[in-house]
Amino acid sequence: MRRTASERGRQVAGRSSGIVAGLTAAALAAVCFLAYQASANAPDSVVAPSAQASGPSAQPSGKPDAPKQPLAVPEDSDTGARVVYALKDRRVWIVGSQEQALRTFTVMPSTVDPLPGVYQVTSRSGSIKGSDGVMIEHVVRFANVDDVSVGFSAAQDNSMKSPDPAVRTGGVRMKRTDGNAMWTFATVGAKVVVVP
Repeated sequence: MRRTASERGRQVAGRSSGIVAGLTAAALAAVCFLAYQASANAPDSVVAPSAQASGPSAQPSGKPDAPKQPLAVPEDSDTGARVVYALKDRRVWIVGSQEQALRTFTVMPSTVDPLPGVYQVTSRSGSIKGSDGVMIEHVVRFANVDDVSVGFSAAQDNSMKSPDPAVRTGGVRMKRTDGNAMWTFATVGAKVVVVP
């Protein structure tokens, strides 16, 4: 029995549709696999689920661990309004009374570090020459280590150069804008918490 031209055309079209469907399925599987690989290797901040996620796949069973925020106020840094200085991270947080970080920024540590602990701002100076000869402003002192006064300050030239390791200095340097914020917040008696 001979097939007509239209029957042969439908058979070829059916095969073509099957090939196209197969290629489409393979391409979709490859895209899904690549998307999975990308999400598995992306930082948490990029792939964190949205607040609107719902359904059984949105949350695993049990209490999920909150993702650790790299710029969050360090745990074990006391409570209440305070300045937190993390020695290892070379970072300062200005923390409000409701435990919210009002500001965080990097600093250049001095050659003399205070021990971890709770301190209070003992004195302040508007503009002076630092022990390294640099003109500084908004000096907020909070500790003494072997007769070296330790405090936060900003260089008037806005530099955060590494201090001369041969000179014992206690100035923890920051940018001028950060120094302005510190000056406004850290009045005499304000709490300063130093963490490792």
